[in-house]
Amino acid sequence: MLVGYARVSTGEQNLDLQMDALKKAGCAKIFTDEMSGAKAERPGLSEAFKFVRAGDTLVVWRLDRLGRSLKDLIVRMEELRQREIGFKSLQESIDTTSPAGKLQFHIFS
Repeated sequence: MLVGYARVSTGEQNLDLQMDALKKAGCAKIFTDEMSGAKAERPGLSEAFKFVRAGDTLVVWRLDRLGRSLKDLIVRMEELRQREIGFKSLQESIDTTSPAGKLQFHIFS
């Protein structure tokens, strides 16, 4: 199952662009947050991580929607890997469900 996560930082921004892209990518369920990515606790992201199961793939519009920093992104990606959950970033065309996508993520990080 493809599970999406979208986030905007301020009330002036909206989720439409990300939601459209995630739906077009085939996400069956989408979790959202409307808060700064600098905040450690993001309820929508926490729900998404609780929801995804082994064999699922977490999809984001862009890498910066998932992690607060490079270190945070790597920690989250490692958690997904250990739980056998794939990851896709639509804008960067990263897909860790393939060997090439895993290599690409490691090169980026």
